[in-house]
Amino acid sequence: MAEYALKRFENVRENEALPSFDLKVTRTHIIKYVGAGGDFQPIHHDEAFAVSSGLPSIFANGLMHGGMLAKVVTDWAGYGVLKQYKIRFTGIVWPGDTLFFSGNVSHKKQENNQNLVTCMLNVVNQNGEGVIAGEALVNFPS
Repeated sequence: MAEYALKRFENVRENEALPSFDLKVTRTHIIKYVGAGGDFQPIHHDEAFAVSSGLPSIFANGLMHGGMLAKVVTDWAGYGVLKQYKIRFTGIVWPGDTLFFSGNVSHKKQENNQNLVTCMLNVVNQNGEGVIAGEALVNFPS
Protein backbone atom coordinates (compact mmCIF):
# COMPACT_ATOMS: atom_id res chain seq x y z
CA MET A 1 0.00 0.00 0.00
CA ALA A 2 1.26 3.43 -0.85
CA GLU A 3 1.88 5.85 1.98
CA TYR A 4 -0.18 9.01 2.04
CA ALA A 5 0.48 10.87 5.28
CA LEU A 6 -1.59 13.93 6.07
CA LYS A 7 0.89 15.14 8.70
CA ARG A 8 4.56 15.21 9.51
CA PHE A 9 5.94 14.01 12.84
CA GLU A 10 7.21 17.50 13.69
CA ASN A 11 3.69 18.94 13.39
CA VAL A 12 2.05 16.48 15.79
CA ARG A 13 1.43 17.70 19.35
CA GLU A 14 0.89 15.56 22.43
CA ASN A 15 -2.73 15.87 23.67
CA GLU A 16 -3.79 16.93 20.16
CA ALA A 17 -7.42 15.96 19.50
CA LEU A 18 -8.13 13.75 16.52
CA PRO A 19 -11.22 14.46 14.36
CA SER A 20 -14.33 13.14 16.06
CA PHE A 21 -17.70 12.12 14.68
CA ASP A 22 -20.96 10.64 15.85
CA LEU A 23 -23.38 8.12 14.39
CA LYS A 24 -26.90 7.03 15.31
CA VAL A 25 -26.82 3.24 14.90
CA THR A 26 -29.77 1.76 13.03
CA ARG A 27 -30.86 -1.82 12.51
CA THR A 28 -29.79 -1.33 8.90
CA HIS A 29 -26.20 -0.59 9.99
CA ILE A 30 -26.20 -3.75 12.11
CA ILE A 31 -27.71 -6.02 9.45
CA LYS A 32 -25.45 -4.67 6.69
CA TYR A 33 -22.40 -5.38 8.86
CA VAL A 34 -23.64 -8.91 9.58
CA GLY A 35 -23.64 -9.55 5.83
CA ALA A 36 -20.36 -7.78 5.14
CA GLY A 37 -18.54 -9.29 8.12
CA GLY A 38 -19.96 -12.79 7.70
CA ASP A 39 -20.84 -13.17 11.41
CA PHE A 40 -24.29 -14.69 11.13
CA GLN A 41 -24.80 -15.31 14.85
CA PRO A 42 -28.57 -14.83 15.22
CA ILE A 43 -28.18 -12.45 18.18
CA HIS A 44 -26.92 -9.89 15.62
CA HIS A 45 -29.79 -10.15 13.11
CA ASP A 46 -32.73 -12.24 14.38
CA GLU A 47 -34.91 -10.19 16.76
CA ALA A 48 -37.01 -13.16 17.92
CA PHE A 49 -33.91 -15.22 18.68
CA ALA A 50 -32.27 -12.37 20.56
CA VAL A 51 -35.37 -11.77 22.69
CA SER A 52 -35.80 -15.52 23.37
CA SER A 53 -32.18 -15.51 24.59
CA GLY A 54 -33.05 -12.91 27.23
CA LEU A 55 -31.78 -9.87 25.35
CA PRO A 56 -33.90 -6.78 24.74
CA SER A 57 -33.04 -6.78 21.03
CA ILE A 58 -30.37 -7.65 18.48
CA PHE A 59 -27.08 -5.85 19.04
CA ALA A 60 -24.14 -4.75 16.92
CA ASN A 61 -21.11 -6.93 16.38
CA GLY A 62 -18.26 -5.06 18.11
CA LEU A 63 -16.10 -5.11 15.01
CA MET A 64 -18.66 -2.89 13.26
CA HIS A 65 -17.96 0.13 15.45
CA GLY A 66 -14.37 -1.04 15.96
CA GLY A 67 -13.84 -0.59 12.24
CA MET A 68 -15.64 2.75 12.27
CA LEU A 69 -13.29 3.94 15.02
CA ALA A 70 -10.31 3.46 12.69
CA LYS A 71 -11.72 6.40 10.67
CA VAL A 72 -10.73 8.73 13.53
CA VAL A 73 -7.08 7.79 12.96
CA THR A 74 -7.05 7.60 9.16
CA ASP A 75 -8.91 10.91 8.73
CA TRP A 76 -6.20 12.53 10.87
CA ALA A 77 -3.07 10.61 9.86
CA GLY A 78 -3.68 9.45 6.30
CA TYR A 79 -3.13 6.02 4.80
CA GLY A 80 -0.21 3.63 4.93
CA VAL A 81 1.13 5.07 8.19
CA LEU A 82 -0.97 3.12 10.72
CA LYS A 83 1.40 0.59 12.27
CA GLN A 84 -0.76 -0.93 15.01
CA TYR A 85 -4.44 -0.79 15.97
CA LYS A 86 -5.86 -2.37 19.13
CA ILE A 87 -9.38 -2.23 20.51
CA ARG A 88 -11.14 -3.59 23.59
CA PHE A 89 -14.91 -3.94 23.76
CA THR A 90 -16.33 -2.42 26.94
CA GLY A 91 -20.08 -2.25 26.24
CA ILE A 92 -22.92 -3.36 23.98
CA VAL A 93 -24.30 -1.25 21.13
CA TRP A 94 -28.05 -1.48 20.58
CA PRO A 95 -30.16 -0.22 17.68
CA GLY A 96 -30.95 3.45 18.30
CA ASP A 97 -27.74 4.17 20.25
CA THR A 98 -25.81 7.26 19.25
CA LEU A 99 -22.08 6.64 19.26
CA PHE A 100 -19.40 9.30 19.69
CA PHE A 101 -15.99 8.42 18.19
CA SER A 102 -12.92 10.35 19.38
CA GLY A 103 -9.22 10.17 20.05
CA ASN A 104 -6.14 12.12 21.08
CA VAL A 105 -2.36 11.95 20.85
CA SER A 106 -1.01 10.50 24.06
CA HIS A 107 2.69 10.17 23.26
CA LYS A 108 5.26 10.68 20.52
CA LYS A 109 8.83 9.42 20.24
CA GLN A 110 11.56 8.70 17.72
CA GLU A 111 12.90 5.17 17.91
CA ASN A 112 14.83 2.96 15.45
CA ASN A 113 14.53 5.55 12.67
CA GLN A 114 10.77 5.69 13.12
CA ASN A 115 8.59 8.65 14.14
CA LEU A 116 6.04 6.98 16.38
CA VAL A 117 2.85 8.56 17.67
CA THR A 118 0.53 6.76 20.09
CA CYS A 119 -3.14 7.73 20.02
CA MET A 120 -5.78 6.77 22.56
CA LEU A 121 -9.21 6.13 21.04
CA ASN A 122 -12.72 5.95 22.46
CA VAL A 123 -16.28 5.19 21.53
CA VAL A 124 -19.01 6.17 24.00
CA ASN A 125 -22.77 6.04 23.69
CA GLN A 126 -25.37 8.73 24.29
CA ASN A 127 -25.24 8.00 28.04
CA GLY A 128 -21.48 8.54 28.20
CA GLU A 129 -20.89 4.80 28.66
CA GLY A 130 -17.79 3.41 26.99
CA VAL A 131 -18.32 0.78 24.32
CA ILE A 132 -14.76 0.62 22.93
CA ALA A 133 -11.36 1.71 24.23
CA GLY A 134 -8.57 1.62 21.68
CA GLU A 135 -5.02 2.52 20.86
CA ALA A 136 -3.27 3.23 17.57
CA LEU A 137 0.41 3.53 16.73
CA VAL A 138 1.25 5.71 13.74
CA ASN A 139 4.62 6.03 12.01
CA PHE A 140 4.82 9.50 10.42
CA PRO A 141 7.41 10.75 7.95
CA SER A 142 9.67 13.64 8.98
